[in-house]
Amino acid sequence: MFSAEEEREGLIKEISRLCSFSNLKELEVNKTRRSTPFVENKAFFRRGEVGDSVNHLTPEMVERLNKVIEEKLGGSALTFKTGF
Repeated sequence: MFSAEEEREGLIKEISRLCSFSNLKELEVNKTRRSTPFVENKAFFRRGEVGDSVNHLTPEMVERLNKVIEEKLGGSALTFKTGF
């Protein structure tokens, strides 16, 4: 939880900016280094658009992801919309 002072100082917006897809994909480390010798880093960055998962995940993968999300984050105030 953030304090009112942190919010006034723009800390939440700065964290959001630093964690954004647009910022992360532009970092030099993500452009030039490989995470593994077999997979290019660009494989980890998609368009970051809602609904784009249908182009990358099978229904079985979505089901598994939903189970993991519920297991790890169930009972929190966070909600996720996944599926086809």
